[in-house]
Amino acid sequence: MTLQEIILKLILSILIGGVIGSEREATNSPAGFRTHILVALGATVISLIQVEMVNESIKLINGDEALANAIKIDMGRLGAQVISGIGFLGAGTIIHTKGAIKGLTTAASLWIVACIGLAIGLGYYSISILAGISVVLVLVSLKRFEKRFIINAGNYKIYIEYTDKGETMKYIQDSILNNGIKIINLEFYQEEDEDKKKIKSCLLTVKIPKFYTLNEFLLQLAANEYINQIYEVKD
Repeated sequence: MTLQEIILKLILSILIGGVIGSEREATNSPAGFRTHILVALGATVISLIQVEMVNESIKLINGDEALANAIKIDMGRLGAQVISGIGFLGAGTIIHTKGAIKGLTTAASLWIVACIGLAIGLGYYSISILAGISVVLVLVSLKRFEKRFIINAGNYKIYIEYTDKGETMKYIQDSILNNGIKIINLEFYQEEDEDKKKIKSCLLTVKIPKFYTLNEFLLQLAANEYINQIYEVKD
């Protein structure tokens, strides 16, 4: 493998990893621009090492045919270790906070960037470029579709901070029953601020019917005297 070819592969992995990482960076994801580049570069380097090992093995076998049975070539071993190992990095980007799980898309993008890096290192340029374009299209173009038709298809997570749990829950129940809203999930929290003052809150997941909007529901809840703060939690 020539030096020019190695440089080309490394530059291509930086470009594709950077483009995908920049989209994640724009959404304030746990793993952004540089992380995706490093993952792509690392996977590419592993592939380059693998290719060089195969080339060296072939040279040794050509020089001494007796080594043909002694040298075993496995093109997929190092790549398989990269794919399994990237799972630990991906798991580190997944965050669970206030009942919402964030970072799954970033973990998936890290995994696919590693796969693209392996493809670049092995010299599959067409697959690498088309895969990179596909990932960007999924992250950018399909994001709007997902928000409109999947995530926001009537299901919402609402954070509520209150002073009296009983009165607040009674008011929420009355509001829900009067407007045909369905409770999907309800989680309660109790924390302390810097002044050691207890903060009572809950995360309410509801399904709102088409004839009723989220803003109307939030305004109705905000009118309650026992509710201090209320807002939508976006994944």
